[in-house]
Amino acid sequence: MKPRSKITTLALKAMGIFGGVQMVGIVCSLIRTKLVALWIGTAGVGLFGIFNQALEMLNMATNLGIRQSSVRDLSQASADADRRRLSRLIAVVRRWSLWLALGGALLTMALAPLLSRFTFGDYDHLWHYVALSTAVLLMALTNGEYAVFQGVAKLRRLASVTLAGTIGGLAISVPLFYFLRERSIVPSIIAYAASCAIAAMIVREKNECACPPTRRETLRIGADFVRLGIYMTLGTFVAMLANYIFIAWLNFHHGNSEVGLYHAGYTIINKYPGLVFTALGMEFYPRLAQVAQSRRRLRVFVSQEANMALLVLAPVLTLFIVLRSTVVDLLYSAEFMPIVSMVSWGMVGTLLRALSWCMAFVILVRGDGRLFLLTESLSAIASLALNIVCYRLWGITGLGVAYLAWYLVYTVIIAVVYFGKYRLALGRRCYLALAWAMAIVAATVVAMEAGMLPLAIATTAVAIAASATLALRLLKPGGRLG
Repeated sequence: MKPRSKITTLALKAMGIFGGVQMVGIVCSLIRTKLVALWIGTAGVGLFGIFNQALEMLNMATNLGIRQSSVRDLSQASADADRRRLSRLIAVVRRWSLWLALGGALLTMALAPLLSRFTFGDYDHLWHYVALSTAVLLMALTNGEYAVFQGVAKLRRLASVTLAGTIGGLAISVPLFYFLRERSIVPSIIAYAASCAIAAMIVREKNECACPPTRRETLRIGADFVRLGIYMTLGTFVAMLANYIFIAWLNFHHGNSEVGLYHAGYTIINKYPGLVFTALGMEFYPRLAQVAQSRRRLRVFVSQEANMALLVLAPVLTLFIVLRSTVVDLLYSAEFMPIVSMVSWGMVGTLLRALSWCMAFVILVRGDGRLFLLTESLSAIASLALNIVCYRLWGITGLGVAYLAWYLVYTVIIAVVYFGKYRLALGRRCYLALAWAMAIVAATVVAMEAGMLPLAIATTAVAIAASATLALRLLKPGGRLG
Protein backbone atom coordinates (compact mmCIF):
# COMPACT_ATOMS: atom_id res chain seq x y z
CA MET A 1 0.00 0.00 0.00
CA LYS A 2 1.32 3.47 -0.89
CA PRO A 3 2.31 5.80 1.97
CA ARG A 4 -0.66 7.83 3.11
CA SER A 5 1.06 11.14 2.46
CA LYS A 6 1.65 10.09 -1.17
CA ILE A 7 -1.97 9.00 -1.59
CA THR A 8 -3.13 12.29 -0.08
CA THR A 9 -0.90 14.25 -2.45
CA LEU A 10 -2.27 12.34 -5.45
CA ALA A 11 -5.86 12.89 -4.30
CA LEU A 12 -5.34 16.62 -3.73
CA LYS A 13 -3.66 16.96 -7.13
CA ALA A 14 -6.60 15.15 -8.76
CA MET A 15 -9.00 17.45 -6.94
CA GLY A 16 -7.08 20.51 -8.12
CA ILE A 17 -6.95 19.32 -11.73
CA PHE A 18 -10.58 18.26 -12.05
CA GLY A 19 -11.87 21.10 -9.90
CA GLY A 20 -10.20 23.47 -12.36
CA VAL A 21 -11.62 21.60 -15.36
CA GLN A 22 -15.13 21.75 -13.89
CA MET A 23 -14.79 25.47 -13.18
CA VAL A 24 -13.79 26.03 -16.81
CA GLY A 25 -16.81 23.94 -17.83
CA ILE A 26 -19.13 26.06 -15.69
CA VAL A 27 -17.66 29.28 -17.12
CA CYS A 28 -18.10 27.96 -20.69
CA SER A 29 -21.69 26.98 -19.87
CA LEU A 30 -22.41 30.45 -18.46
CA ILE A 31 -20.89 32.10 -21.56
CA ARG A 32 -22.89 29.83 -23.86
CA THR A 33 -26.15 30.59 -22.00
CA LYS A 34 -25.38 34.31 -21.92
CA LEU A 35 -24.74 34.42 -25.67
CA VAL A 36 -27.93 32.48 -26.38
CA ALA A 37 -29.88 34.96 -24.23
CA LEU A 38 -28.19 37.94 -25.90
CA TRP A 39 -28.40 36.88 -29.54
CA ILE A 40 -31.46 34.62 -29.58
CA GLY A 41 -33.52 35.72 -26.57
CA THR A 42 -35.69 33.92 -24.04
CA ALA A 43 -37.06 31.57 -26.69
CA GLY A 44 -33.53 30.43 -27.46
CA VAL A 45 -32.73 29.88 -23.80
CA GLY A 46 -35.91 27.84 -23.46
CA LEU A 47 -35.16 25.68 -26.51
CA PHE A 48 -31.56 25.24 -25.38
CA GLY A 49 -32.78 23.99 -21.99
CA ILE A 50 -35.41 21.69 -23.48
CA PHE A 51 -33.09 19.98 -25.95
CA ASN A 52 -30.25 19.65 -23.42
CA GLN A 53 -32.65 18.13 -20.88
CA ALA A 54 -33.87 15.67 -23.51
CA LEU A 55 -30.28 14.79 -24.40
CA GLU A 56 -29.37 14.21 -20.75
CA MET A 57 -32.41 11.97 -20.26
CA LEU A 58 -31.75 9.96 -23.43
CA ASN A 59 -28.07 9.62 -22.63
CA MET A 60 -28.82 8.32 -19.13
CA ALA A 61 -31.43 5.87 -20.41
CA THR A 62 -29.27 4.40 -23.19
CA ASN A 63 -25.80 4.50 -21.60
CA LEU A 64 -26.82 1.99 -18.88
CA GLY A 65 -24.34 3.52 -16.42
CA ILE A 66 -21.30 2.04 -18.20
CA ARG A 67 -19.39 5.30 -17.78
CA GLN A 68 -19.26 4.64 -14.01
CA SER A 69 -19.70 0.89 -13.61
CA SER A 70 -16.93 -0.23 -16.00
CA VAL A 71 -14.33 1.85 -14.12
CA ARG A 72 -14.48 -0.71 -11.32
CA ASP A 73 -13.48 -3.65 -13.55
CA LEU A 74 -10.87 -1.66 -15.48
CA SER A 75 -9.15 -0.36 -12.34
CA GLN A 76 -9.04 -3.84 -10.79
CA ALA A 77 -7.44 -5.30 -13.93
CA SER A 78 -5.00 -2.38 -14.04
CA ALA A 79 -4.02 -2.93 -10.40
CA ASP A 80 -3.38 -6.64 -11.05
CA ALA A 81 -1.00 -5.67 -13.90
CA ASP A 82 -2.81 -8.22 -16.04
CA ARG A 83 -2.24 -6.65 -19.47
CA ARG A 84 -4.13 -9.38 -21.34
CA ARG A 85 -7.24 -9.06 -19.15
CA LEU A 86 -7.03 -5.25 -19.22
CA SER A 87 -6.76 -5.08 -23.02
CA ARG A 88 -9.72 -7.42 -23.39
CA LEU A 89 -11.76 -5.33 -20.93
CA ILE A 90 -10.95 -2.14 -22.84
CA ALA A 91 -12.11 -3.83 -26.04
CA VAL A 92 -15.31 -4.95 -24.29
CA VAL A 93 -16.04 -1.46 -22.93
CA ARG A 94 -15.53 0.10 -26.35
CA ARG A 95 -17.67 -2.51 -28.08
CA TRP A 96 -20.51 -2.07 -25.56
CA SER A 97 -20.20 1.71 -25.94
CA LEU A 98 -20.56 1.33 -29.71
CA TRP A 99 -23.60 -0.93 -29.37
CA LEU A 100 -25.25 1.44 -26.90
CA ALA A 101 -24.36 4.43 -29.07
CA LEU A 102 -26.09 2.91 -32.09
CA GLY A 103 -29.02 1.73 -29.98
CA GLY A 104 -29.38 5.16 -28.37
CA ALA A 105 -29.33 6.90 -31.73
CA LEU A 106 -31.98 4.58 -33.17
CA LEU A 107 -34.14 4.95 -30.05
CA THR A 108 -33.91 8.75 -30.25
CA MET A 109 -34.99 8.71 -33.89
CA ALA A 110 -37.85 6.35 -33.10
CA LEU A 111 -39.04 8.57 -30.22
CA ALA A 112 -38.61 11.82 -32.17
CA PRO A 113 -42.32 12.18 -33.14
CA LEU A 114 -43.45 11.39 -29.57
CA LEU A 115 -40.91 13.78 -28.01
CA SER A 116 -41.89 16.60 -30.36
CA ARG A 117 -45.61 16.07 -29.77
CA PHE A 118 -45.28 15.70 -25.99
CA THR A 119 -42.94 18.69 -25.56
CA PHE A 120 -44.26 21.19 -28.10
CA GLY A 121 -47.75 19.93 -28.87
CA ASP A 122 -46.98 19.42 -32.56
CA TYR A 123 -44.52 17.68 -34.91
CA ASP A 124 -42.66 20.80 -36.00
CA HIS A 125 -39.56 19.84 -34.01
CA LEU A 126 -39.47 16.19 -35.12
CA TRP A 127 -36.32 16.64 -37.23
CA HIS A 128 -34.58 18.47 -34.39
CA TYR A 129 -34.91 15.35 -32.26
CA VAL A 130 -33.82 13.17 -35.16
CA ALA A 131 -30.67 15.33 -35.47
CA LEU A 132 -30.18 15.06 -31.71
CA SER A 133 -29.62 11.31 -32.17
CA THR A 134 -26.15 12.22 -33.49
CA ALA A 135 -25.29 13.83 -30.15
CA VAL A 136 -26.61 10.76 -28.29
CA LEU A 137 -24.34 8.52 -30.38
CA LEU A 138 -21.26 10.72 -29.91
CA MET A 139 -21.77 11.07 -26.16
CA ALA A 140 -22.04 7.29 -25.70
CA LEU A 141 -18.74 6.76 -27.54
CA THR A 142 -17.09 9.55 -25.55
CA ASN A 143 -18.29 8.10 -22.24
CA GLY A 144 -16.65 4.80 -23.11
CA GLU A 145 -13.30 6.52 -23.67
CA TYR A 146 -13.68 8.54 -20.46
CA ALA A 147 -14.28 5.31 -18.54
CA VAL A 148 -11.08 3.81 -19.98
CA PHE A 149 -9.04 6.91 -19.04
CA GLN A 150 -10.34 6.82 -15.47
CA GLY A 151 -10.10 3.05 -15.10
CA VAL A 152 -6.42 2.92 -16.14
CA ALA A 153 -5.62 6.01 -14.02
CA LYS A 154 -4.79 8.32 -16.94
CA LEU A 155 -6.39 11.22 -15.08
CA ARG A 156 -4.29 14.02 -16.57
CA ARG A 157 -5.19 12.80 -20.05
CA LEU A 158 -8.87 12.63 -19.07
CA ALA A 159 -8.70 16.18 -17.70
CA SER A 160 -6.99 17.54 -20.82
CA VAL A 161 -9.46 15.78 -23.13
CA THR A 162 -12.44 17.09 -21.15
CA LEU A 163 -10.99 20.61 -21.18
CA ALA A 164 -10.25 20.52 -24.92
CA GLY A 165 -13.72 19.21 -25.72
CA THR A 166 -15.44 21.85 -23.58
CA ILE A 167 -13.46 24.79 -24.97
CA GLY A 168 -13.68 23.45 -28.53
CA GLY A 169 -17.44 23.06 -28.24
CA LEU A 170 -17.80 26.66 -27.08
CA ALA A 171 -15.53 27.95 -29.87
CA ILE A 172 -17.62 26.20 -32.52
CA SER A 173 -20.91 27.28 -30.93
CA VAL A 174 -20.20 31.03 -30.84
CA PRO A 175 -20.30 31.64 -34.64
CA LEU A 176 -23.26 29.28 -34.93
CA PHE A 177 -25.22 31.36 -32.39
CA TYR A 178 -24.29 34.60 -34.13
CA PHE A 179 -25.06 33.64 -37.72
CA LEU A 180 -27.85 31.04 -37.38
CA ARG A 181 -29.58 32.43 -34.28
CA GLU A 182 -32.53 30.17 -33.29
CA ARG A 183 -31.58 27.58 -35.93
CA SER A 184 -28.21 27.14 -34.15
CA ILE A 185 -29.56 25.47 -30.99
CA VAL A 186 -29.45 21.81 -32.07
CA PRO A 187 -26.33 22.21 -34.29
CA SER A 188 -24.47 23.77 -31.32
CA ILE A 189 -25.41 20.82 -29.08
CA ILE A 190 -24.17 18.39 -31.74
CA ALA A 191 -21.00 20.47 -32.20
CA TYR A 192 -20.26 20.27 -28.47
CA ALA A 193 -20.74 16.48 -28.44
CA ALA A 194 -18.56 16.16 -31.57
CA SER A 195 -15.82 18.30 -30.04
CA CYS A 196 -15.67 16.10 -26.92
CA ALA A 197 -15.73 12.89 -29.02
CA ILE A 198 -12.97 14.06 -31.38
CA ALA A 199 -10.74 15.13 -28.46
CA ALA A 200 -11.26 11.73 -26.79
CA MET A 201 -10.58 9.75 -29.96
CA ILE A 202 -7.40 11.65 -30.83
CA VAL A 203 -5.62 10.79 -27.57
CA ARG A 204 -7.51 7.65 -26.58
CA GLU A 205 -5.70 4.80 -24.87
CA LYS A 206 -4.00 2.56 -27.41
CA ASN A 207 -5.14 -1.02 -27.02
CA GLU A 208 -3.41 -3.84 -28.83
CA CYS A 209 -5.48 -6.86 -27.94
CA ALA A 210 -3.70 -10.03 -29.11
CA CYS A 211 -6.89 -12.06 -28.74
CA PRO A 212 -9.94 -9.81 -29.25
CA PRO A 213 -13.09 -11.09 -27.51
CA THR A 214 -15.83 -12.59 -29.62
CA ARG A 215 -19.35 -11.21 -29.48
CA ARG A 216 -20.38 -13.93 -27.06
CA GLU A 217 -17.37 -13.20 -24.84
CA THR A 218 -18.14 -9.47 -25.02
CA LEU A 219 -21.63 -10.16 -23.71
CA ARG A 220 -20.31 -12.43 -20.95
CA ILE A 221 -17.40 -10.23 -19.83
CA GLY A 222 -19.47 -7.07 -19.92
CA ALA A 223 -22.43 -8.61 -18.11
CA ASP A 224 -21.19 -7.65 -14.62
CA PHE A 225 -20.56 -3.98 -15.20
CA VAL A 226 -23.64 -3.64 -17.44
CA ARG A 227 -25.79 -5.17 -14.69
CA LEU A 228 -24.29 -2.81 -12.10
CA GLY A 229 -24.71 0.08 -14.53
CA ILE A 230 -28.42 -0.69 -14.95
CA TYR A 231 -28.90 -0.58 -11.18
CA MET A 232 -26.98 2.72 -11.04
CA THR A 233 -29.18 4.13 -13.80
CA LEU A 234 -32.33 3.04 -11.96
CA GLY A 235 -31.01 4.60 -8.74
CA THR A 236 -30.42 7.89 -10.54
CA PHE A 237 -33.87 7.70 -12.12
CA VAL A 238 -35.57 7.14 -8.74
CA ALA A 239 -33.81 10.21 -7.32
CA MET A 240 -34.83 12.30 -10.35
CA LEU A 241 -38.42 11.04 -10.07
CA ALA A 242 -38.64 12.00 -6.38
CA ASN A 243 -37.32 15.47 -7.17
CA TYR A 244 -39.79 15.84 -10.04
CA ILE A 245 -42.72 14.80 -7.82
CA PHE A 246 -41.74 17.41 -5.23
CA ILE A 247 -41.41 20.13 -7.88
CA ALA A 248 -44.84 19.20 -9.27
CA TRP A 249 -46.32 19.32 -5.72
CA LEU A 250 -44.67 22.67 -5.00
CA ASN A 251 -45.83 24.14 -8.31
CA PHE A 252 -49.41 22.91 -7.84
CA HIS A 253 -49.79 24.23 -4.28
CA HIS A 254 -47.56 27.32 -4.26
CA GLY A 255 -46.82 28.40 -7.84
CA ASN A 256 -43.85 28.45 -10.18
CA SER A 257 -42.10 31.31 -8.37
CA GLU A 258 -41.52 29.02 -5.39
CA VAL A 259 -40.27 26.33 -7.77
CA GLY A 260 -37.80 28.86 -9.17
CA LEU A 261 -36.51 29.67 -5.69
CA TYR A 262 -36.18 25.98 -4.83
CA HIS A 263 -34.36 25.21 -8.07
CA ALA A 264 -31.92 28.09 -7.55
CA GLY A 265 -31.20 27.18 -3.93
CA TYR A 266 -30.84 23.47 -4.64
CA THR A 267 -28.44 24.21 -7.51
CA ILE A 268 -26.17 26.28 -5.26
CA ILE A 269 -26.22 23.68 -2.46
CA ASN A 270 -25.80 20.64 -4.66
CA LYS A 271 -23.83 21.75 -7.70
CA TYR A 272 -21.05 24.05 -6.54
CA PRO A 273 -19.82 22.15 -3.44
CA GLY A 274 -20.41 19.07 -5.61
CA LEU A 275 -17.34 20.09 -7.62
CA VAL A 276 -15.25 18.85 -4.68
CA PHE A 277 -16.98 15.45 -4.69
CA THR A 278 -16.63 14.98 -8.45
CA ALA A 279 -12.98 15.99 -8.39
CA LEU A 280 -12.10 13.69 -5.49
CA GLY A 281 -14.15 10.83 -6.93
CA MET A 282 -12.13 10.77 -10.15
CA GLU A 283 -9.15 9.43 -8.22
CA PHE A 284 -10.90 7.82 -5.23
CA TYR A 285 -13.31 5.48 -7.05
CA PRO A 286 -10.71 3.56 -9.13
CA ARG A 287 -8.27 3.49 -6.19
CA LEU A 288 -10.96 2.04 -3.91
CA ALA A 289 -11.95 -0.52 -6.56
CA GLN A 290 -8.39 -1.84 -6.59
CA VAL A 291 -8.65 -2.85 -2.90
CA ALA A 292 -12.32 -3.89 -2.91
CA GLN A 293 -11.63 -7.27 -1.28
CA SER A 294 -9.38 -5.96 1.51
CA ARG A 295 -11.38 -4.81 4.53
CA ARG A 296 -8.33 -3.16 6.10
CA ARG A 297 -7.49 -1.11 3.01
CA LEU A 298 -11.13 -0.17 2.43
CA ARG A 299 -11.34 1.15 5.99
CA VAL A 300 -8.12 3.12 5.64
CA PHE A 301 -8.99 4.59 2.23
CA VAL A 302 -12.56 5.53 3.16
CA SER A 303 -11.47 7.14 6.44
CA GLN A 304 -8.71 9.07 4.72
CA GLU A 305 -10.97 10.26 1.91
CA ALA A 306 -13.65 11.37 4.38
CA ASN A 307 -11.04 13.29 6.37
CA MET A 308 -9.78 14.97 3.24
CA ALA A 309 -13.27 15.87 1.99
CA LEU A 310 -14.18 17.41 5.35
CA LEU A 311 -10.83 19.20 5.48
CA VAL A 312 -11.44 20.82 2.10
CA LEU A 313 -15.16 21.49 2.54
CA ALA A 314 -15.10 23.18 5.97
CA PRO A 315 -13.43 26.44 4.83
CA VAL A 316 -15.19 26.38 1.44
CA LEU A 317 -18.64 26.09 3.04
CA THR A 318 -18.02 28.72 5.73
CA LEU A 319 -16.81 31.12 3.03
CA PHE A 320 -19.92 30.34 0.95
CA ILE A 321 -22.14 31.08 3.94
CA VAL A 322 -20.45 34.40 4.75
CA LEU A 323 -20.69 35.49 1.10
CA ARG A 324 -24.14 33.96 0.57
CA SER A 325 -25.91 37.18 -0.42
CA THR A 326 -23.15 38.12 -2.85
CA VAL A 327 -23.18 34.63 -4.38
CA VAL A 328 -26.96 34.64 -4.86
CA ASP A 329 -26.91 38.15 -6.34
CA LEU A 330 -24.03 37.23 -8.67
CA LEU A 331 -25.56 33.97 -9.89
CA TYR A 332 -29.18 35.14 -9.98
CA SER A 333 -30.58 38.48 -8.77
CA ALA A 334 -31.86 40.30 -5.69
CA GLU A 335 -35.24 38.63 -6.31
CA PHE A 336 -33.71 35.33 -5.13
CA MET A 337 -32.54 36.59 -1.70
CA PRO A 338 -35.18 34.47 0.16
CA ILE A 339 -32.99 31.40 -0.56
CA VAL A 340 -29.96 32.59 1.47
CA SER A 341 -31.08 30.82 4.67
CA MET A 342 -31.99 27.69 2.69
CA VAL A 343 -28.50 27.67 1.18
CA SER A 344 -26.87 28.16 4.60
CA TRP A 345 -28.56 25.21 6.31
CA GLY A 346 -28.04 23.07 3.24
CA MET A 347 -24.29 23.68 3.48
CA VAL A 348 -24.29 22.01 6.92
CA GLY A 349 -25.91 18.96 5.32
CA THR A 350 -23.14 18.91 2.70
CA LEU A 351 -20.72 17.73 5.39
CA LEU A 352 -22.90 14.68 6.07
CA ARG A 353 -23.10 14.20 2.33
CA ALA A 354 -19.29 14.03 2.26
CA LEU A 355 -19.15 11.28 4.89
CA SER A 356 -21.96 9.19 3.40
CA TRP A 357 -20.55 9.71 -0.12
CA CYS A 358 -17.22 8.16 0.89
CA MET A 359 -18.87 5.16 2.55
CA ALA A 360 -21.37 4.64 -0.30
CA PHE A 361 -18.58 4.06 -2.80
CA VAL A 362 -17.94 0.71 -1.08
CA ILE A 363 -21.31 -0.53 -2.37
CA LEU A 364 -20.23 0.24 -5.95
CA VAL A 365 -16.74 -1.24 -5.74
CA ARG A 366 -18.24 -4.42 -4.26
CA GLY A 367 -20.65 -4.53 -7.22
CA ASP A 368 -23.81 -4.73 -5.08
CA GLY A 369 -26.21 -3.20 -7.58
CA ARG A 370 -29.44 -4.23 -5.85
CA LEU A 371 -28.23 -2.83 -2.55
CA PHE A 372 -27.26 0.42 -4.27
CA LEU A 373 -30.75 0.70 -5.79
CA LEU A 374 -32.33 -0.03 -2.37
CA THR A 375 -30.30 2.65 -0.56
CA GLU A 376 -30.97 5.21 -3.31
CA SER A 377 -34.69 4.43 -3.26
CA LEU A 378 -34.88 4.85 0.53
CA SER A 379 -32.93 8.08 0.17
CA ALA A 380 -35.34 9.38 -2.50
CA ILE A 381 -38.38 8.60 -0.33
CA ALA A 382 -36.78 10.36 2.66
CA SER A 383 -35.92 13.38 0.51
CA LEU A 384 -39.47 13.72 -0.83
CA ALA A 385 -41.11 13.37 2.60
CA LEU A 386 -38.71 15.75 4.35
CA ASN A 387 -39.03 18.39 1.62
CA ILE A 388 -42.83 18.46 1.93
CA VAL A 389 -42.86 18.43 5.74
CA CYS A 390 -40.12 21.03 6.20
CA TYR A 391 -41.54 23.33 3.53
CA ARG A 392 -44.91 23.30 5.26
CA LEU A 393 -43.25 24.15 8.58
CA TRP A 394 -40.68 26.78 7.54
CA GLY A 395 -41.20 27.65 3.88
CA ILE A 396 -38.18 28.05 1.58
CA THR A 397 -35.77 28.06 4.54
CA GLY A 398 -37.23 24.71 5.56
CA LEU A 399 -35.92 23.18 2.33
CA GLY A 400 -32.38 23.83 3.56
CA VAL A 401 -33.27 22.12 6.85
CA ALA A 402 -34.78 19.28 4.81
CA TYR A 403 -31.49 18.89 2.92
CA LEU A 404 -29.62 18.62 6.24
CA ALA A 405 -32.14 16.12 7.64
CA TRP A 406 -32.11 14.15 4.37
CA TYR A 407 -28.38 13.57 4.50
CA LEU A 408 -28.60 12.71 8.18
CA VAL A 409 -31.09 9.95 7.27
CA TYR A 410 -28.99 8.89 4.25
CA THR A 411 -25.84 8.72 6.39
CA VAL A 412 -27.66 6.41 8.81
CA ILE A 413 -28.83 4.20 5.90
CA ILE A 414 -25.31 3.95 4.47
CA ALA A 415 -23.81 3.44 7.92
CA VAL A 416 -26.04 0.39 8.45
CA VAL A 417 -24.66 -1.10 5.24
CA TYR A 418 -21.05 -0.01 5.85
CA PHE A 419 -20.82 -1.14 9.48
CA GLY A 420 -23.39 -3.96 9.40
CA LYS A 421 -23.16 -5.73 6.05
CA TYR A 422 -19.51 -5.06 5.23
CA ARG A 423 -18.28 -4.95 8.84
CA LEU A 424 -16.04 -1.99 8.16
CA ALA A 425 -15.07 0.85 10.46
CA LEU A 426 -13.97 4.48 10.33
CA GLY A 427 -10.86 5.92 11.93
CA ARG A 428 -11.39 7.68 15.27
CA ARG A 429 -10.08 10.95 13.88
CA CYS A 430 -12.71 10.77 11.14
CA TYR A 431 -15.41 11.29 13.77
CA LEU A 432 -13.43 14.14 15.29
CA ALA A 433 -13.03 15.76 11.85
CA LEU A 434 -16.80 15.48 11.23
CA ALA A 435 -17.64 16.93 14.66
CA TRP A 436 -15.19 19.82 14.18
CA ALA A 437 -16.42 20.60 10.64
CA MET A 438 -20.11 20.41 11.65
CA ALA A 439 -19.49 22.68 14.65
CA ILE A 440 -17.57 25.34 12.70
CA VAL A 441 -20.00 25.41 9.74
CA ALA A 442 -23.10 25.38 11.98
CA ALA A 443 -21.61 28.18 14.11
CA THR A 444 -21.10 30.25 10.95
CA VAL A 445 -24.74 29.69 9.93
CA VAL A 446 -26.05 30.67 13.37
CA ALA A 447 -23.86 33.78 13.39
CA MET A 448 -25.10 34.87 9.95
CA GLU A 449 -28.73 34.16 10.83
CA ALA A 450 -28.30 36.26 13.99
CA GLY A 451 -26.71 39.11 12.04
CA MET A 452 -23.31 38.71 13.72
CA LEU A 453 -21.08 39.08 10.64
CA PRO A 454 -17.79 39.61 12.61
CA LEU A 455 -18.32 36.29 14.42
CA ALA A 456 -19.06 34.54 11.12
CA ILE A 457 -15.88 35.99 9.59
CA ALA A 458 -13.93 34.80 12.66
CA THR A 459 -15.24 31.22 12.33
CA THR A 460 -14.37 31.26 8.62
CA ALA A 461 -10.82 32.40 9.44
CA VAL A 462 -10.51 29.60 12.01
CA ALA A 463 -11.74 27.04 9.46
CA ILE A 464 -9.26 28.21 6.82
CA ALA A 465 -6.32 28.27 9.27
CA ALA A 466 -7.16 24.87 10.78
CA SER A 467 -7.65 23.22 7.39
CA ALA A 468 -4.36 24.63 6.09
CA THR A 469 -2.52 23.35 9.18
CA LEU A 470 -4.07 19.89 8.95
CA ALA A 471 -3.39 19.74 5.19
CA LEU A 472 0.31 20.40 5.77
CA ARG A 473 0.32 17.68 8.42
CA LEU A 474 -1.32 15.21 6.04
CA LEU A 475 1.20 15.91 3.28
CA LYS A 476 4.19 15.16 5.47
CA PRO A 477 5.69 11.64 5.09
CA GLY A 478 3.80 9.44 7.51
CA GLY A 479 1.24 12.19 8.11
CA ARG A 480 -2.22 11.06 9.00
CA LEU A 481 -5.61 12.17 10.23
CA GLY A 482 -7.39 8.85 10.58
